Amino acid sequence: MEIKRATFKCSSQQLSQIPRDTLPDIAFIGRSNVGKSSLINLLTGHGSLAKVSGTPGKTRLINHFLIDDRWYLVDLPGYGYARVSKSERGEFSKLITDYVFRSEKMHFLFVLVDSRLEPQAIDLRFIRLLGEHGIPFGIVFTKTDKLSRNQLESSAARYKKQLLTEWEEMPPLFFASSAKRTGREEILAFIDKCLKDS
Repeated sequence: MEIKRATFKCSSQQLSQIPRDTLPDIAFIGRSNVGKSSLINLLTGHGSLAKVSGTPGKTRLINHFLIDDRWYLVDLPGYGYARVSKSERGEFSKLITDYVFRSEKMHFLFVLVDSRLEPQAIDLRFIRLLGEHGIPFGIVFTKTDKLSRNQLESSAARYKKQLLTEWEEMPPLFFASSAKRTGREEILAFIDKCLKDS
């Protein structure tokens, strides 16, 4: 799949404000500063569609981007950023949980994790919640350009080992680097298949 046109549709601060049409949502989420905006810009080919910030936790709303009048790419708020006040944060904000667990439009969720880090407890808790709610999701390892091939394989193996203590089978795994522009074709091909199967 090649994205020809990507336009900002709307920002929502509660579930009732998201678009009410029948176009499917493909959503992206992760800890603050995981490289989500950079990945979205890589996928869409628009360098500034999602705002890239040096300050983690800038995305506080659900942002819908209309892709080729066919589907929405959804940029969800990052979770777990310590400088956001506890009342705003929770562990996973109500805005995140309302959308992920109650939106009928969401067809698939990509959970972004930093490939350089050990499996983070907050990511594992979120992934466990997805399993408990039967949410279809995949994991995208970001910032892979920072690691050698062996380091990346070790990072993925650590995640697999951790997840297989609770999961019978692994969710789809993807590897991406916005700096080296890798992972784009694989993720878009998977999205295309999701949309055709829906």
